[in-house]
Amino acid sequence: MTSFKDREQAFEAKFAHDAETQFKIIARRNRLLGEWAAAKMGLTKEETEAYGKAVIQADFEEAGDEDVIRKVLGDLTSAGVDADDMMVRSALDEKAVEARRQFIEMK
Repeated sequence: MTSFKDREQAFEAKFAHDAETQFKIIARRNRLLGEWAAAKMGLTKEETEAYGKAVIQADFEEAGDEDVIRKVLGDLTSAGVDADDMMVRSALDEKAVEARRQFIEMK
């Protein structure tokens, strides 16, 4: 019985670790996307840092990526940047790969 309990705890620990890792990668991806958008909008270094944090915060509005895409696309459009949904989604995909690579390199 102890063996089963040990396996159960190990699976729970792995699940928690995997969920935490995924959360960190997504937060990093969102920050990178924010930095990408900030460069397109011509923001200063300080504004870029703040904007990256705002994009991370936007992800807490609803499940999935739509809240992040909506924020970034809206901000780009408001700043007069010629951007569309596909452009932001493509950048989001690129930043996801970059964030995962950075996370792996940190280990």
